[in-house]
Amino acid sequence: MLNDREPPPFTVENPDGASPIVLACDHASNLVPRALKGLGLVERELHRHIAWDQGAAEVTRGLSERLDATAVLAGYSRLVIDCNRSPEHETSIAEVSDGTTVPGNVGISEEARMARKRALFDPYHDALAGALDRVRGRGRMPVLVAVHSFTPVLAGEPRPWQISVLWGYDPRVPVPLLAALRRRGDLEVGDNQPYSGRNRHGHTIKVHGSQTGTPHALIEIRADQVADSNGAARYVDILAGALQTVLTQLPAG
Repeated sequence: MLNDREPPPFTVENPDGASPIVLACDHASNLVPRALKGLGLVERELHRHIAWDQGAAEVTRGLSERLDATAVLAGYSRLVIDCNRSPEHETSIAEVSDGTTVPGNVGISEEARMARKRALFDPYHDALAGALDRVRGRGRMPVLVAVHSFTPVLAGEPRPWQISVLWGYDPRVPVPLLAALRRRGDLEVGDNQPYSGRNRHGHTIKVHGSQTGTPHALIEIRADQVADSNGAARYVDILAGALQTVLTQLPAG
């Protein structure tokens, strides 16, 4: 799947970070392995939201530096295999995304699906599990924070939230995080919007958070808010302060 000249399936920033927070960026990249020939898409399609979460990687790296936190970022496009979907789910390797047919995903064999999983999905999730285990090895309870962005309009419907927190049934991180963001008074903050962390959109926080008892949340930022470096830097400031507040309210562990 990947040759020796291609980037790895994930990158780890600040692996020895002192913070208990571990950041995950499932949709950090729009790269496609050379062997897949761009999935048959024209180049401009790979710069749309269907291929990655614009601005999410920059915010994740900024938070890693600001918080002294480890960050794990996926190295390839969600269109190759979505690291925030169960490999068994129909959207794991999407044949159509937001109305765009992905030719390289149409009718692929089970063998080809498994090759993508082994090459890209598994190494990313193994690296994320390892980062969380390193925090536990220091005698601390890790806190998983996944960073995403979402398109301002989907299927003609505008999305008013500038930032949102997605979560399942563990309130330890999302409830104080929502409160900290709303106290600012200058943001439209969504709670499980425009997606819910209680369904297929929360695979990473489900597997590495809910199933392991690890406090967690998934942050969604509207893509127009982080479309350039100034916007990304603003949200690094916003989230760094909010997450530091959350840490003060979590039990020691």
